[in-house]
Amino acid sequence: MSALDWIPVEIAAAARRRTLQPRENLFRQGDPVSGLFAIESGRVQMIRHDIHGRSVVLFTAVQGDLFAEAALFADIFYCDAVAVTETTVRIFPKSSLLALIERDQEAARKFMALLAHEVIQLRTRLELLNIRSASERVLRHLSLAAKPGNHIVELTGTLKELAGELGLTHEVLYRTLADLESEGLIERTDRLIRLKPTI
Repeated sequence: MSALDWIPVEIAAAARRRTLQPRENLFRQGDPVSGLFAIESGRVQMIRHDIHGRSVVLFTAVQGDLFAEAALFADIFYCDAVAVTETTVRIFPKSSLLALIERDQEAARKFMALLAHEVIQLRTRLELLNIRSASERVLRHLSLAAKPGNHIVELTGTLKELAGELGLTHEVLYRTLADLESEGLIERTDRLIRLKPTI
């Protein structure tokens, strides 16, 4: 099931499109919730800032992803959404989606299944962030992200973005990848990382 399967054709057809430039905000923390968003092209990061002004990347949405789902049931956004590259998003009005969920049990069931899948992904991410060793954290991420059968991870963003998602500085991630490569645990090309068998 794709992220948009639960949205009927008539609502999808009425969705507004917006194109963002790199580093442009789609919304900011505290803005009123206008709707739900889907990425047509590009990437958007959901970012929260702590009391010291440090940024924490909560999620990076890529082509085909729906994001800000939890905001559908809130009055304001609780993070910033910032374009990483030139990005086109579709905007589905909050009022239309809430009315759909209230009247259509099948759409509501599909939406709940989508949210349940996201809970699983968030728990996996929390598991990763609780691993203290940078090399173990990176290896665990790569093993979860690798395509079945070929042990290859295709990078969709930059290493700096990946570092933010893993809760590491980009310097630590670069160093860790270099160490893993020198230990013979991974092979790297421009956009690909291959996990090498340890046996």
